[in-house]
Amino acid sequence: MVPSVTPVVRWLLIINIGVFILQSIYRGSYLQVFGLVPASVLGEGYIWQLVTYMFLHGNFLHILFNMLFLWMMGSELERYWGSREFLKYYLITGAGAGLINVLVQPSSGIPTIGASGAIFGLIIAFAMTFPERELLLYFVIRIKAKYFAVFVGLLELLALFLMPGAPIARFAHLGGLVVGFIYLRRGRIIGTITRRASGVQDRLADAADRRDEERRMRLQDEINRILDKINNEGMHALTDRERRFLEEQGRGRK
Repeated sequence: MVPSVTPVVRWLLIINIGVFILQSIYRGSYLQVFGLVPASVLGEGYIWQLVTYMFLHGNFLHILFNMLFLWMMGSELERYWGSREFLKYYLITGAGAGLINVLVQPSSGIPTIGASGAIFGLIIAFAMTFPERELLLYFVIRIKAKYFAVFVGLLELLALFLMPGAPIARFAHLGGLVVGFIYLRRGRIIGTITRRASGVQDRLADAADRRDEERRMRLQDEINRILDKINNEGMHALTDRERRFLEEQGRGRK
């Protein structure tokens, strides 16, 4: 079944395709300004590049495959999450992937372009949201979404080591996967931390209650011992310490 295009995905498709058309018409030095150049981001404060690089593409196949994934996976996720949450996730994973790319090679002057970081964020999101959904790998092989995410992640890692000089932003791709995973797990992680902290607090409170109860029992035992002594031997048999103890307990109970 072909997914219908949802509102945010539609606008992202329009913007990406529109920018690609402008790129084809205008061939200037815009990549150094709007592409992701690590040296410019860190050295000159070109922070906007963490967002603008996502809307630039190198060639027709580059934008074609990115937009196909955006349409197929993005529409499902937007329909499931809602438009606002989907757009926030898309921009965070894209910018996060770009930031990782900048931090890994901070002195690089080569611009990185493309929505691939955000697209890889969509891949991990789709796998975590619809893990059993079947996809067509290379349009032929049926594979579940959860295995597809693992496959593309391993493929990127393998390519990173086997083809280190290739002009493909592997760190941005992997960054999209990592940022997406952390973002989607953050509620569970925070919940786990909160539950553990709550458990520690409960254990501390229980320990404090036990200490208070033990102290009350020791005091009561001492009071009973002194009262028995008075009953058997009379008041004159009490020591100064025992007299002070009774006086203090008497004042404390008023």
